[in-house]
Amino acid sequence: MINRQNLLYSTFIGLQVEIANSSQRELVGLKGIVVDETKNLIVIETTDNKKNIQKDVKIPKVSSVFRFTLDDGTSMDVDGRDIAFRPHERAKKV
Repeated sequence: MINRQNLLYSTFIGLQVEIANSSQRELVGLKGIVVDETKNLIVIETTDNKKNIQKDVKIPKVSSVFRFTLDDGTSMDVDGRDIAFRPHERAKKV
């Protein structure tokens, strides 16, 4: 179970996420599920409600603040600069 204490040490794949802030203003408010993560990017799957189309959007970590919805229903904001590592290296560096 992912909670506030272990979020930064676990994988983000499968979590609900919303872009809380970004230098790219068109990304703010974008919601979806994390489907992939690299050193510099988080890939989220979004659904366009008007056209009912799913698409993957690549979000740069360094210029964004992510709002993750945790397993217990609460949310937590994470600055992308704090997680700009490879997923398997993040546990050592955080």
